[in-house]
Amino acid sequence: MRAQLDGVLLIDKPQGLTSHDVVQRVRRILGIKAVGHAGTLDPLATGLLVLLIGKATKLSQYLMGLNKVYVGTLRLGQTTDSYDSDGSFVEQKSCEGVTQASFSAALESFVGDQYQIAPMFSARKVNGVALYKLARQGKEVEREPRFIRISRLTLKYFQLPDAQVEVRCSKGTYIRSLAHDLGQKLGCGAHLIQLRRTGVGHLSIKDAITLETLAGLSSEALAARLIATHVAVPETSVI
Repeated sequence: MRAQLDGVLLIDKPQGLTSHDVVQRVRRILGIKAVGHAGTLDPLATGLLVLLIGKATKLSQYLMGLNKVYVGTLRLGQTTDSYDSDGSFVEQKSCEGVTQASFSAALESFVGDQYQIAPMFSARKVNGVALYKLARQGKEVEREPRFIRISRLTLKYFQLPDAQVEVRCSKGTYIRSLAHDLGQKLGCGAHLIQLRRTGVGHLSIKDAITLETLAGLSSEALAARLIATHVAVPETSVI
């Protein structure tokens, strides 16, 4: 058993694990139960997972509301039921007519305040039931659009059929839905094949560590990795 630990720990989540899987592993590594997270990542996604250790678990509501930064890779011409590569293919179309200019123009149209519909394969609940559970039963239900804000979209790479985009957005934004909606606007369809979260508010992936690194840290090195609550949470979040 380690000494009492309190603070925020930044983990670089590997692909294939759920956020809950990461929390469980960290609980075992640290030997404590008081471990939570401030916002999930899909199993497909990698990158910044903000973990709350000890008394810091009370900060979840403040940290979950912070803006996010993602880098996502889209594949044009293919649509899936989950809007990402974990799903089943629904439709395939040619994307040969899409140019970097037309892609950039479509991308720009998604910048700003808007309403977005969550994918059926998501943890969002309708009448107390997670959407993904209904989707697995072959059911599709009406989802209430949610307000989101995309403050910046930057094209980082374009070579058909793939394109990579950096997204700066508000909480609750589904990058999978953005990929799907962008594909619909272009007329060829699209889905997300890679996603990496690089920022949560002022917290950066540059300061995150892997689970393997965490397991090898001494008590002193671990304590040095923990971010104090007053540093992790911006003052404006608690007013």
